[in-house]
Amino acid sequence: MPRLFGTDGVRGRANSGLTVELALGLAQSAAVVLGKGRVADGRRASGRRPIAVVARDPRISGEFLAGAVNAGLASSGVDVYDAGVVPTPALAFLVADFKADLGVMISASHNPAPDNGIKFFATGGTKLPDEVEDRIEAALGETKLAPTGADVGRIRRFSDAEDRYVVHLLSTLPNRLDGIHLVLDCAHGAAAGISPQVFADAGATVTVIGAEPDGLNINDGVGSTHLDNLAKAVIAAGADLGIAHDGDADRCLAVDAQGNVVDGDQIMAILAVAMNDRGVLKDNTLVATVMSNLGLKRAMADHGIRMLETAVGDRYVLEALNEHGLSLGGEQSGHVIMTDFATTGDGILTGLHLVAEVARTGKSLAELASVMTIYPQILVNVRGVNHHGLAGNQAIAEAVASAEATLGETGRVLLRPSGTEPMVRVMVEAQDQDTADRIAHELAAVVKAELSL
Repeated sequence: MPRLFGTDGVRGRANSGLTVELALGLAQSAAVVLGKGRVADGRRASGRRPIAVVARDPRISGEFLAGAVNAGLASSGVDVYDAGVVPTPALAFLVADFKADLGVMISASHNPAPDNGIKFFATGGTKLPDEVEDRIEAALGETKLAPTGADVGRIRRFSDAEDRYVVHLLSTLPNRLDGIHLVLDCAHGAAAGISPQVFADAGATVTVIGAEPDGLNINDGVGSTHLDNLAKAVIAAGADLGIAHDGDADRCLAVDAQGNVVDGDQIMAILAVAMNDRGVLKDNTLVATVMSNLGLKRAMADHGIRMLETAVGDRYVLEALNEHGLSLGGEQSGHVIMTDFATTGDGILTGLHLVAEVARTGKSLAELASVMTIYPQILVNVRGVNHHGLAGNQAIAEAVASAEATLGETGRVLLRPSGTEPMVRVMVEAQDQDTADRIAHELAAVVKAELSL
């Protein structure tokens, strides 16, 4: 039976794969696993009930899923503070700030509106390790908590949730954003009610698009996965730059004044250099995944910054940050984690600090982004192969070694088996696109010949 929890919580088509019954059960199970210090009557040893903060993005299914989650928690003796529609990083911050025992975010991030998801956070606003998610999943088949009378939980509106988060974001800025005109794309998502206010409060002139969520239009042609409209809006407005969030605002991508995309690698490069210059980049180290562009690694080396590489996935970036006590890491997709201020990726926080560097230096975003040269990159998915046979295959190893010898210091090769389907991903970077394309397809042919099912 496949694991219920994926790489980022439980996701599925709302009211189909992700049902009210499942949401209720997951909340009841989380109350058992994460509601710490219980005694026989359902109260904590400290004398108070466990506390949960619940939030969602604006997709329509979040309304009934939040109702099910709130019911599951309260019926298990957990006091619920419902924060309504706020970004995922806001939920993580509120769990820590409110000293809650757990948090639940209902969102499918950058997915289309029919999808939804449920993601749990532990005390301190941290994501759950696999083993704790497995315990919640296992508890679905066990007896649930069923307190009665005064021991059932209460459900309250978290009335100052947005204000707490806004104050927090503004408190992190090294300088104001006065004199900057930016276009902000909120993806018709959870950032719509907060991000425009924060950037304006920080001193920027803000033109807003994608900030009219109706429950169905989240990520629909807008946001960080659809940057064309943002680029057009920046040029039309004569703005200095544009910032794009995804549906739950845990990511940030940007475009410069000419409409050119500035991706997560470039954003990390800008922030790493700025933080290093200010002496706040811990251990002079940036954490990035193996899929980050080679140009990022070279740029960091040029500035005396070490780059620590992890497997693909923000959870692995966060694990490395926490293990080594580091302050900055992220992914090419724009999922950037600044551990001095957040326990997870925060698209609004990232955007604020990126724009702050534009304001501080007086340089354009294009000038700042030129700190790194992007190497042409190609990714070829080789489907219908025995991906488990990749490790130890001599012919493939020899082909990779030959390709690496051809590229030398001017490129790199990465072969990754899919974790969910019979597929191997072949990624090649080189100084020119033709070389990258040629080597990638040559390697893909070898993988196909060696591992075909």
